[in-house]
Amino acid sequence: MMEFDTLFGQANKAFKQSRTAKRALELSHGLLNCMGRRTITGMITANGQQFKDWTAAYRLFQGSTMNVNELFSTIRKELITNHLTDRQPVYAHMDDTNIRKRGKKIAGTSWMRDPLGPPFHTNFIWGQRFIQLSMSLPEKPGPSRSRAIPIDFHHCPSVKKPTKTDDPSVWIEYREKQKKSKLSKVGSDRIAFLRQNLDLEGAKNRPLIISVDGSYTNETVIKNLPENTTLIGRIRKDCCLYQLPDTSQKGIGRNRVYGEQIPTPEHIRQSEDYPWIEVEAWAAGRTHPFNVKVVRDLRWRKSGDRNLQLIIIRPLGYRLTKKSKMLYRQPAYLICTDPDLNINELLQAYLWRWEIEVNIRDEKTLLGSGEAQVRKTGPVEKVPAFITAVYAILLIAAHKVQTLQTNAELPRAKWYKRKPFARESTTDLINKFRSQIWVKNMNINFSHFVNLQHQMQSRRNSLNPTMSAVFYMRN
Repeated sequence: MMEFDTLFGQANKAFKQSRTAKRALELSHGLLNCMGRRTITGMITANGQQFKDWTAAYRLFQGSTMNVNELFSTIRKELITNHLTDRQPVYAHMDDTNIRKRGKKIAGTSWMRDPLGPPFHTNFIWGQRFIQLSMSLPEKPGPSRSRAIPIDFHHCPSVKKPTKTDDPSVWIEYREKQKKSKLSKVGSDRIAFLRQNLDLEGAKNRPLIISVDGSYTNETVIKNLPENTTLIGRIRKDCCLYQLPDTSQKGIGRNRVYGEQIPTPEHIRQSEDYPWIEVEAWAAGRTHPFNVKVVRDLRWRKSGDRNLQLIIIRPLGYRLTKKSKMLYRQPAYLICTDPDLNINELLQAYLWRWEIEVNIRDEKTLLGSGEAQVRKTGPVEKVPAFITAVYAILLIAAHKVQTLQTNAELPRAKWYKRKPFARESTTDLINKFRSQIWVKNMNINFSHFVNLQHQMQSRRNSLNPTMSAVFYMRN
């Protein structure tokens, strides 16, 4: 808790006044201590302010009282300055997410495709759309475990379509706004925004390696990548790739951009002309050997004259039980805009991308991103971003104190498997934070409670079920 407050205090520039910074810190405590829905009133009540003026908490998310970009800037500076080694690249990941809503008058909401719907039928949901960027925090160089820390959370609503009877000028304006509001265009702008801020925050000489999924591996993003930025993304298995053009033969007309077409990634995977290479990388709790095929110095019509490298990952085999038959996952086809990037670093950077999916899941299910009952444009954009920033600060604080573990720590429940060096889940971090708030505000002998819990692990009944219900709440 002390480390959390210290990190949050470094973001005073994100608030207009010191009292608003204090109010934001109190709301962050209420967010992590809340046991019900994470609405603004839920944060106020969990912080013990329910009998005071509640309008000040709502005004925090309106106007220019809080600068969300400055809040995330503090998080990026902390990661770059105190947690990355000298000249270590910045490994970032980008993805979009939908937050379900019900009110039809909430700003920035619209009908959108449900990504969780079945593949044979398109379902639609009413909600908001956000783009998130997270930065990897590796434990050590090389293949290792990593935790993603959110560093940007941007609202990107779609443009409202005019009616058929509207003036033609309205339709022209709508077409222009529609181009700027596309996810690929907004994603390209956020990458450029991140690169620009990294240059100003002490990471000008650090390369930015960003991994994305197939929805951002397109012409809009690749052709507009800023300098010192590398993109790793998934492509289709039947896309057309080309060799570099032969520059020795010069004729009349413009220079060729593409050479001879090569087989599709699927044919290359099945062909014996391209050898498999074994590469080790961290994934799913341990280091795994991966078989990959690498084809360098290629070009793609979506990337123009930018040289690429193609990486094909062989499907991994697994068994549901020890005696079940071998099953296989789907192969992966990646391209990288840096043809000279080491394959070990490239593969590990992309595998770390799974952590942004964990971030989005935690923000929605554990911290209630999107549960706040707000309708205006400012609060609709700032409340989920504030929750994401609090989540990021919690992860950084936990990372800083992980080497200072003492005996006065909450023991994990009996159903957890005992694994050496197991990483604490977000639920564990929230429970620890909540327990420290209770210790501070209610004068509980926390060490005595922890010792009792250690002693009662092998007994049938607990001596203090009320405190266990609070400290071991499952979100």
